[in-house]
Amino acid sequence: MANLKEIRGRITSISSTMQITRAMKMVSAAKLKKAQDAIVMLRPYSEKLQELIQNVNSSSDPDQISVYAQKREVKRVLFIAVTSNRGLAGAFNSSIVKELNLQSQNNSQYEIEILPVGKKAFDAVRRNRTVYANGSSVYDNLNFDAVAHITEGVMTSFREGKFDEVYVIYNKFVNAATQEVTTEKLLPISMPENTEPQVETDYIFEPNRTEILDNLIPKSIKTQVFKAILDSVASEHGARMTAMHKATDNAQALKNDLVIFYNKARQAAITNEILEIVSGAEALKNS
Repeated sequence: MANLKEIRGRITSISSTMQITRAMKMVSAAKLKKAQDAIVMLRPYSEKLQELIQNVNSSSDPDQISVYAQKREVKRVLFIAVTSNRGLAGAFNSSIVKELNLQSQNNSQYEIEILPVGKKAFDAVRRNRTVYANGSSVYDNLNFDAVAHITEGVMTSFREGKFDEVYVIYNKFVNAATQEVTTEKLLPISMPENTEPQVETDYIFEPNRTEILDNLIPKSIKTQVFKAILDSVASEHGARMTAMHKATDNAQALKNDLVIFYNKARQAAITNEILEIVSGAEALKNS
């Protein structure tokens, strides 16, 4: 027969766990709103910046290609893997590590280095991969300047030829329940060719197209990395909220099963006690 005290202890323990998971769900839901607003506001700016670069580049001299758009023979590749510093978010972090391993296998013919943004990515690669730098500290005070500082180092390494291609791997925020693992090519940037006939415009560029592109392209690259990290932050809170919701539901189901089991065990114990009393009373009668 099950120990009733042990079952009561398990029910109490599960109830305490439910309070924790329910609280974590509420905290993530509150943080998700702020993170979602941030990424929703940044996306139009990032898209407009890309459009502006395309428009300025459409009529520029094809011989004057930005250093960030120059393609060369690929020998060294850098992957920026964006995860979180904390767990308890379902498959949020493991899916990034899985995609990173897949991309590493597909590019195994090249020298590969990893820039982990988030402790979970750093812990996954620090022992068996070449780590370019640890960008986990960006979450200590997440803002554009902090991300731009890390991105500037990557851009400098690309200009100096230390890397021939740079990719960023992150969870793209779709909604609270859906995150898409995304791999985007960061460098060299793709300057789209305009095949459709363009309407002639009489723009006046100050100081000139080349200088404008030299200023816009670095800002666009930094914005792209910042957008990836904001996407990841929103995805993290959505994934954690979903994971804690499922954990709470599972704990409730387990608690219900234990309560039923406890009631059956208690009923059996009471029945045995009654039988013992009745048996004792019958024995006294017959003595």
